[in-house]
Amino acid sequence: SASLVALLPSAPPLTMAMTFGEQVPYGDPNWYTESYTSPYYNASHAEWRKRCREFVEDEIAPHVGDWEAARAIPREVYQKAGKAGLLPCVVGPNGYEYATCDAPAQFDYFHELIFVDELARGSASGGVLWGLVEGLQIGLPPVLNFGSEEMKKRVAPACLSGDKTICLAITEPWAGSDVANIRTTATRKGDKFILSGEKKWITNGIFADYFTVACRTGGPGMKGISMLLVEKTMPGIVCKKMDCQGVHSSGTTYIEFNEVEVPVSNLIGEENGGFGVIMKNFNHERWGFVVQANRFARVLLEESFKYANKRSTFGKKLIEHPVIRWKLAEMARQVEGTHHWLENITYQMCHMPKDDAMVKLGGVTALMKAHSSKVMEFCAREASQVFGGNSYTKTGLGSKIERLYRDVRAYAIPGGSEEILLDLSVRQAMKSKF
Repeated sequence: SASLVALLPSAPPLTMAMTFGEQVPYGDPNWYTESYTSPYYNASHAEWRKRCREFVEDEIAPHVGDWEAARAIPREVYQKAGKAGLLPCVVGPNGYEYATCDAPAQFDYFHELIFVDELARGSASGGVLWGLVEGLQIGLPPVLNFGSEEMKKRVAPACLSGDKTICLAITEPWAGSDVANIRTTATRKGDKFILSGEKKWITNGIFADYFTVACRTGGPGMKGISMLLVEKTMPGIVCKKMDCQGVHSSGTTYIEFNEVEVPVSNLIGEENGGFGVIMKNFNHERWGFVVQANRFARVLLEESFKYANKRSTFGKKLIEHPVIRWKLAEMARQVEGTHHWLENITYQMCHMPKDDAMVKLGGVTALMKAHSSKVMEFCAREASQVFGGNSYTKTGLGSKIERLYRDVRAYAIPGGSEEILLDLSVRQAMKSKF
């Protein structure tokens, strides 16, 4: 298949004529800084960045604390994000085909990177970010990539406008990274499937209108799995909100499917071909986790840098203590390195044919995802040490640090745990000829 960028007019690299943002050292990617030249970004990206930041600062950032406390995001926020033309960018290159708004000029994966990165910066909350876009980012692509045209037209426009929400339901109490051994079953009876089973830790599940569900329609293993589009209005669905360590406003949910009748027309892709649907979704999902985790790590670094220039101990600013400068440097080198890696892989996603990318980028994306969550965890710890007791309270100067510390495990485990992904990266590398 043709690459996304090959279908678009070319644009010259962007040389920044002016700065963007607060210019805290390492507080933003370096292309936000005057005189830096990037081969990845053009004027469309710069305009999109401005649009994203304004929306996040006006509509998201002032309300994060309230939404965290309420453990939910008001539905009108989704609609505002849809009306602003932002939501369709998180589901891949074909998102705007079913949206009522236009795509940004020369739309590519860097536009998605910018929006998710800016949302992570402004919210400093995995819960708010996941609550607003994660279900959409991982739940709708299977429909867009494998669903019937009727299904796409029925489901996608309402989800992309924010009028309805969707989630991905794969993980079970007994099957997380081991996707091939899920137990939820769908038995075919005439023109319907009878769906029974349980799903756990499902992001956005409690308020989702649609569920993209992995279930067993055949024999054991990966060849017996199918994907179904399940609708909240179908009788037999029970959703229970889970009380988790972090990502509070994301709606983490335990779901029971009790003999739910699902039309055969709601099959996504081929019967018993669901494992391929899941695998095609994983690279994009894990790439999205990298964008989020690394910006959260950058937030932790930025907050630490600002705090170190304000707080005084033993008669001098924290920044004047060598050990604090060492902590900032250790955070900065890891955040900057991860972001450059992320930009490189994003460039490959834009240019590499999709079928090739699914195979060739699988291992490196897994490795990058595991790396990014380790960097986030490191920065969360170091930022906590810089802030001291202020990082231990949910309000006040260290509230972002406290919140992101609790969110770390939500990046180290979902989408494939660090251990699984590190192993996968090497197993994929072993398949290459050398």
